[in-house]
Amino acid sequence: MRLSSIFAIGAVFVAAAVVCLIAAQFSVAVIEDTSRQDVRESLDEEGLSWAEVDANGLQVFLAGTAPTEANRFKALSVAGTAVDAARVIDQMLVADSAQIAPPRFSVEILRNDSGISLIGLVPATTDRETLLEEIREVSGDGAVTDLLEVADYPHPETWEVALDYAVRSLKRLPRTKISVDATRVEVTAMTDSAEEKRSTEIALARDVPKDVRLALNISAPRPVVTPYTLRFVLENDTARFDACTADTEAAEAKIVTAANKLGHQGRPNCIIGLGVPSPNWGKAAEMAIAAVGDLGGGSVTFSDADISLEALKGTQQNLFDNVVGNLENALPAVFSLHSYLPPPEDNSAPELPEFVATLSPEGLVQIRGRVGSEFMRDTVDSFAKARFTSDAVNTAARVTEDLPDDWPLRALAGLEALSYLSNGAVTVTPDLVNVAGNTGNKDASTMIAGFLSEKLGEGKRFEINVAYKKALDPVAGIPTPEECEQLIAKVQINRKINFEPGSSNIDGNGDAIMDDIAEILKKCGNIRMEIGGHTDSQGREVMNQQLSQARARSVLEALRARRVLTGNITAKGYGETIPIADNKTEAGREENRRIEFKLIRLESTNEESVLDSLAEPVEEGEEAAAQVEAETEEGSSDEQN
Repeated sequence: MRLSSIFAIGAVFVAAAVVCLIAAQFSVAVIEDTSRQDVRESLDEEGLSWAEVDANGLQVFLAGTAPTEANRFKALSVAGTAVDAARVIDQMLVADSAQIAPPRFSVEILRNDSGISLIGLVPATTDRETLLEEIREVSGDGAVTDLLEVADYPHPETWEVALDYAVRSLKRLPRTKISVDATRVEVTAMTDSAEEKRSTEIALARDVPKDVRLALNISAPRPVVTPYTLRFVLENDTARFDACTADTEAAEAKIVTAANKLGHQGRPNCIIGLGVPSPNWGKAAEMAIAAVGDLGGGSVTFSDADISLEALKGTQQNLFDNVVGNLENALPAVFSLHSYLPPPEDNSAPELPEFVATLSPEGLVQIRGRVGSEFMRDTVDSFAKARFTSDAVNTAARVTEDLPDDWPLRALAGLEALSYLSNGAVTVTPDLVNVAGNTGNKDASTMIAGFLSEKLGEGKRFEINVAYKKALDPVAGIPTPEECEQLIAKVQINRKINFEPGSSNIDGNGDAIMDDIAEILKKCGNIRMEIGGHTDSQGREVMNQQLSQARARSVLEALRARRVLTGNITAKGYGETIPIADNKTEAGREENRRIEFKLIRLESTNEESVLDSLAEPVEEGEEAAAQVEAETEEGSSDEQN
């Protein structure tokens, strides 16, 4: 074979090899570009733009820093849908968890008769065992179900405060759901009565920690009201409700709208309850209130389906007849109307007999006026002593004849009405029972109106002028923690808790001020407070600290001796470290030797105020609270502290 033929054949094979190599390289480049593009597009569609994609032959490399392990796994999964998962090579990193925004920590606490369940996510720093132990104490014999998850992330400062508040609130709420996060606590609960609902709402709202928002959704079963009562009065261009009851919010709105048209301000304390005599209650009340306005004043009283309309003295007879006639024709079925137009004054008429009972703010009852017999006087006296106390009642009523037949009933009904008040008076005449005074119960007027309507009977007249006073309310009248702190500080403005020289014994003059402080704290409830002991700078610093601790502890013991709840009051000695005056002068040193009562606020315990049921407090420096013995070489200086 010729040499030229061999070269020609070799050249063909070389050319073919070059073409194959070029084709292979082109195919690989196409596969790499296609794989890279497909994976890139898939990752971008899922919002995983942080992932970097590269390809080498059939292998696809994923690189970059994933925000979380879940994001890394998601990127691998997405890439595996674009190309064969076996071709995907993982070269990704996961960001440091400290640099990742923490999750939203939250807990749902569910409580019912069978037990308590906890569901949610808590930080790893939460003392889970202590939390569960507190929950078990609340649950008692009920089961505790722990479905909490834990995450090791930093948490907001108020997280522990909010969780602690929620757990303690659980003691007040046997059927509830409490949702907790770092800045908000939402309480959904059911109570057994309207009174319990109100007291629970006030207690929870009073004690919510600082920087934590509280949302309340507390329900109570509607009470059964008997008799169903409403009383509206318009006199001297002033409108008021002595009693208000409605079966629905819509009926209440009708009643309020009708009263507001006559000048009534705000919303009355209407009771939404069961027992309404007719579904047209709201319509009938609206018509009757409008009739009072048409008369130019007067009053209307509902007792179930019986309505008493009374005009003001001096109302024209024609106007009275027209208004009463229109109302009688317009009232829904079931309702019956009794109307009364006071007669003109007759100065020649004989003096009307009276029965008067007064109740003083101190609880003393004075009974005077007229009764029909000795037996009646003894009955009134016994009834009053049963309603109040034996030592508080003084009966000075006189026996006369010619009293109305229902006089005993009216007198006893008046005494019963008086028992609803904190202080006031009841006056009984032949045609009227008048009740006036102050009360700490918002529903007192409604209760009195219902009672008198039931006992006196149809068409009988009575007047109620009862004022609600917050200070007399056993729940709303409780001072706030801040008010308690201010009251104690006010007590100490001109007086001071002093001690025997160099000792922790309160001197003889300190009993009076301790009595006053104890009375304030009894009204305040179990608030969290610190008793701080302070000395001047004379003597050794360690001795001053120990002496101040012992004195603070001595004050705490004095409060316990006076039956003050001290479970949340701590005693701490500060020694000479916080002077308020110059220690170089005797007057300044005297000011520095002091006892201070301060609320434990958010800055020191992540909490501004607490509920009545708190964990046992830790008293700082209690080991130093032992009796301090003055050392002989420092006796003269310690005597000044």
